[in-house]
Amino acid sequence: MAKIKLKWPLYHILIGGLAIVMLYPILWMIMSSFKESRLVFVTAQHLIPDPWEWGNYAKGWEGIAGYSFGVFIKNSFVIVIVATLGAVISSSLVAFGFARNKFVGHGLWFGIMMMTLMLPSDVVLVPQYIIYAKLEWLDSIKPIVVPQFFGVPFFIFLMLQFIRTIPVELDEAATIDGCGKFGLYFRIILPLIRPSMATAAIFSFYWRWEDLLGPVLYLNSPSKYTVSMGLKMFLDSESVSNWGPMFAMSVLSLAPVMIIFFIFQKQIVEGISTSGLKG
Repeated sequence: MAKIKLKWPLYHILIGGLAIVMLYPILWMIMSSFKESRLVFVTAQHLIPDPWEWGNYAKGWEGIAGYSFGVFIKNSFVIVIVATLGAVISSSLVAFGFARNKFVGHGLWFGIMMMTLMLPSDVVLVPQYIIYAKLEWLDSIKPIVVPQFFGVPFFIFLMLQFIRTIPVELDEAATIDGCGKFGLYFRIILPLIRPSMATAAIFSFYWRWEDLLGPVLYLNSPSKYTVSMGLKMFLDSESVSNWGPMFAMSVLSLAPVMIIFFIFQKQIVEGISTSGLKG
């Protein structure tokens, strides 16, 4: 009993210390959003701002190139919502096909799909850019959102593992009642794989929200810029960077991510923990 009583305080001290280390960069960014731009790195060792610069949020919200930061947030939400819907729906359909249907070349196509998980995204940047240029999709969100409607390998694998935990007897009973393939998908599979779909949606939201490379490559008009591009525009390599407003908008851009995480953290854990089980 004495050992147990000693272990608990040590455990909480260790976990608390690790939490402080991991959260310190975020805390530093929040505090830096209240500092003057010229003092952000001069007084980097001091966490508390002196003096407090409360106008950074107003300056940051004014945006860049005549567009407020609200425009960038709206553009990001449009891309995130459309891309997430496409990724989740298409991936669930492909996962259902692999999990419940045997067809010619089933193993080959599944292996090819899994190999794409190991393919570095940088390898296909140039071919993709050439294709989108020939399709005249540049300076639009199409190159960013349309590929998501053809399935995301990681999400396909995640949902496939989840579908395999569903007893096949449910499919057989539904088939006897007159359900076809799409009936099985919509009436049996979709309602039962909601945790994995929620997990995929959350990850897709995170990835699209923080994506910088895609918008930099394909978006040229400031009116179509996303949050990540808007933050980048506060930095100027030739003159003084506007650090204060940039950190202020960085804090603001974290709000949707934090809200989504705290609301759906249960679904994230459930979707990942049960995707590897087979019953």
